[in-house]
Amino acid sequence: MSSRHLSDTLFSGRIRAVEFLFFSLTMIAWMTDRTVVVPLDMSEFSLHALETAQGLASDIANIRIVHVLPPIDRPILEYEHRDEQTKAAMSAFIQEHGIPKMDISIRTGEPIKQIIQFAEECSAGLIVMPSHGRGMLTEMLLGSTTYSIVRRAHCPVLVLKPKQ
Repeated sequence: MSSRHLSDTLFSGRIRAVEFLFFSLTMIAWMTDRTVVVPLDMSEFSLHALETAQGLASDIANIRIVHVLPPIDRPILEYEHRDEQTKAAMSAFIQEHGIPKMDISIRTGEPIKQIIQFAEECSAGLIVMPSHGRGMLTEMLLGSTTYSIVRRAHCPVLVLKPKQ
């Protein structure tokens, strides 16, 4: 390798390092005091999204968890305290995994609409959510909550692949 080529390669590497540093500092500045929304369904996939959000948020107080329950067609006495019971179960779930107590909101309705509406209401700067890694045929037949949120959200959406 000629000294000229080596010099160009090293210089190019330094430029990439500077670009990466600039990008990292820009992301840190951008995320400062921004709300990060994490839709949580008590799966390992969504737990990974919550852990990622902790690393991105400037303060744990800026993370908002949302869980969407299906609507109930008719009032049933056993569902009277459903929201409170779900919130308690969610709190226990995240604390079981060593994650500190966070703000949890329980919504009822269609998940895509509720997650997008919640993110807008709290002026989210980012939504962090997993892709459950279904096959392409399943995605086409069932639709994708993640895909719909990416297309309709007012803010960026960070989609995480499932851990292998």
